[in-house]
Amino acid sequence: MLKLNRIHHIAIICSDYEKSKHFYTQILGLKIVREVYREERISYKLDLEVGGQYQIELFSFSNPPARPSRPEAAGLRHLAFEVDDIDVAIAEINASGVDAEPIRVDEFTGKRFTFFADPDGLPIELYEK
Repeated sequence: MLKLNRIHHIAIICSDYEKSKHFYTQILGLKIVREVYREERISYKLDLEVGGQYQIELFSFSNPPARPSRPEAAGLRHLAFEVDDIDVAIAEINASGVDAEPIRVDEFTGKRFTFFADPDGLPIELYEK
């Protein structure tokens, strides 16, 4: 059987690079590892760090197709980030002008979680530790 060590990275294609870069770095607080402009593709690639590990690649491409629906489209359903205190995390994103859904409780774990969206409508979940 194939031995997988961990998830290496998650790739996200955005429609407005500067807006998404601001969202992921300034609102979510992800650290920039590397930013490259690829002339041949007329595209940026931004490598981001989550919790001390390189994990997210943010790409810009000209006119990417829109996401079909939220969140039950085929493919990636959502990104989920663990937080220590969901109330503090929600207050911080709300202060940045991002609205989160009401807090829910996971029926299997009893943990609290919420969803909000990135600038392209990609669902993002905050899940309390």
